[in-house]
Amino acid sequence: MDIRAILAGLVFVVMWSSAFSSARIIVEYASPLWALSVRYLISGLIGVGIALALGQSWRLTPAQWRATIVFGVLQNATYLGLNFVAMQTVEASLAAIIASTMPLWVGFAAWAFLGERLRPLGVAGLLAGVVGVFIIMSARLSGGVDLTGVLLCGLGVMALTAATLLVRGATSGGNFLMIVGLQMLAGCVALALAALLFETPRLDPSWPLFFAFVYTCFVPGLAATMIWFWLVNRLGATRAATFHFLNPFFGVAIAALLLSEPLGASDILGVLIVALGILAVQISRQKKQ
Repeated sequence: MDIRAILAGLVFVVMWSSAFSSARIIVEYASPLWALSVRYLISGLIGVGIALALGQSWRLTPAQWRATIVFGVLQNATYLGLNFVAMQTVEASLAAIIASTMPLWVGFAAWAFLGERLRPLGVAGLLAGVVGVFIIMSARLSGGVDLTGVLLCGLGVMALTAATLLVRGATSGGNFLMIVGLQMLAGCVALALAALLFETPRLDPSWPLFFAFVYTCFVPGLAATMIWFWLVNRLGATRAATFHFLNPFFGVAIAALLLSEPLGASDILGVLIVALGILAVQISRQKKQ
């Protein structure tokens, strides 16, 4: 792995992890599904506009269109939609920790449903992840965490896992930025329909909302997505996913720094164990490939 990819991976981790704190600010002042739909509309139009300016085409192959729509609906709409709704009652740090378990679920699903052989290191990593989450959740449950919000975060990470397994080669064949923009627009449409059906619009204009919304549109929304697909194309999905082991650390740290969320000894221990579990699973899968 070259230094350029390492630096890009670290930047991606910080961007991805910070999204939970900015989302927590957004849902405090605005209805979550509408806010997220508008975010994807803005980010998607900007992405498509830049792609057109660079000469990219939206004439995708049938496989690219399928992957683009599936990823847009599962990752952009379902995963983030459920997380935005959940973060009305769930702290950003807990949402980040739950979402960070995605590589563990991908490793388990690849073994259970795709016939991928799991090495002993991978099995140990999965068990460590379960233990780490149990430690964190035990402490949070005793503190009165909202179980409905936790369930929504859990369903969201399942959707993200499905998107990761189903969408392979979404950006192969060129039109990289165009595909990213179209994925966001697909998520925008799905979220708008959900918002019309299930949500009453709410907006309390404020400077924190403005800055958090702009940041979320351009940094985690557009820039992080572009960096992630660049990493996948450069390193492969398994090696790129290794960076996810850093997400629990940064997600908790950023939430504590920006939102003053409490950070207990159980959280630190659990995050460390989850991170080691993620790393073990990814190393195991990397060695196999």
